[in-house]
Amino acid sequence: MTVIDRRRLLAAGGGIALAGALAACGSNTGRGGGGSGPALAQWYHQYGEPGAQQAVKRYAAAYKKADVSVQWRPGDYDRQTAAALLTDSGPDVFEVNGPLLEQIQGGQVADLTDLVAPVKDDFNQAVLAPKIWQDKIWGIPQATDTQLLYYRRSLLKDAGVQPPQSVDELVDAAKKLTTGKVKGLFLGNDGGAGVLGGTPLFAAGLSLITEDGRAGFDDPAAARVLAKVRQLYADGSLLLGAPTDWSDPAAFIQGLTAMQWSGLWALPQIKKALGDDFGVLPFPKDGAGGKPTVPVGAYASAVSARSKHRAAAKEFAKWLWIDRTDFQQDFALSYGFHIPARISLAKKARQLQQGAAADAVRFATEHGYAEPLLWNSADRNAYQDALSRIIKSGANPETELKSVLRTVNAELQRAKKK
Repeated sequence: MTVIDRRRLLAAGGGIALAGALAACGSNTGRGGGGSGPALAQWYHQYGEPGAQQAVKRYAAAYKKADVSVQWRPGDYDRQTAAALLTDSGPDVFEVNGPLLEQIQGGQVADLTDLVAPVKDDFNQAVLAPKIWQDKIWGIPQATDTQLLYYRRSLLKDAGVQPPQSVDELVDAAKKLTTGKVKGLFLGNDGGAGVLGGTPLFAAGLSLITEDGRAGFDDPAAARVLAKVRQLYADGSLLLGAPTDWSDPAAFIQGLTAMQWSGLWALPQIKKALGDDFGVLPFPKDGAGGKPTVPVGAYASAVSARSKHRAAAKEFAKWLWIDRTDFQQDFALSYGFHIPARISLAKKARQLQQGAAADAVRFATEHGYAEPLLWNSADRNAYQDALSRIIKSGANPETELKSVLRTVNAELQRAKKK
């Protein structure tokens, strides 16, 4: 059975699921038991963190206005949910991430604007943005995941290297930090093609899709920054073939690399192993128009438009993800290590108030970006394939990006016709 945790959100730089279908292996169902009102079905994808399943069942059991049945859905959750929403036997309340636009355009999800509006400004705006379509809010962000650049303070100090503040400095630092036993940087065993996603583009001051619905990287700055990412690979500065991939901090903890791109979830493990001998940074800016960049992502709680108890389902979603801030904080920080989607909760969380954790919250708030709602799987696949060819094969960035732009423009036209 395949176990999926919240890090799947960020497998390619901001809010996407790991590619490929996963074999289903049954589901566990727990009834709330405390409610005396209508029966509601609530679906979650299978989180990998111990205790998460028991927690969401406990939340449901605490609700008194409905009898909430929690279903834990292993396997290809997005595909299961898409099929179920076409029937009358689907969930009333469910998690959603990647296919939200298709569900909105298909009339499968309910408008939740009235629920979120009173606290809209309290959500991390980068995380909330992909849940908005035509000025309406269609999902309530649950908890935020993010990626960061970890660096080993002692190794940088010994090499006379400052924490990099630009992509040029990152390339130089990685080269200087590379020795016979240690590589300067670990971006994953594929050189970063799978995890970086649009992060370098945002670092160059660009975007994937602009706010007015156009491709956001039809600019020479895009090719320039991707050429610099390629330089890391060409210089031999990248750790390749590590025992575990980017999501696991083992290579960083074991001293195989002086810097590693990984998720916030790795921070407690790194802290336990290294104490204060590490720091975190955003992906550094590139060029005069660039900016530090942090990919963020969040599953959202949505309500089925076909639900026979839609009003009750919306009331439950509001209770859990708007009103019960204690449950929201528990969900984010007691099972794995994540940032509450609400800014006020992130500021109050004891675990996030000091050191690298506090830095991570600040970076995610000030420099966070998420994949936009219009960035679909076809766009993502075309871009990721191009990025892989640029990094690993030295393909021409301008030529590769022109091909990606053709795909993105075609997909944008297709979305507008729906």
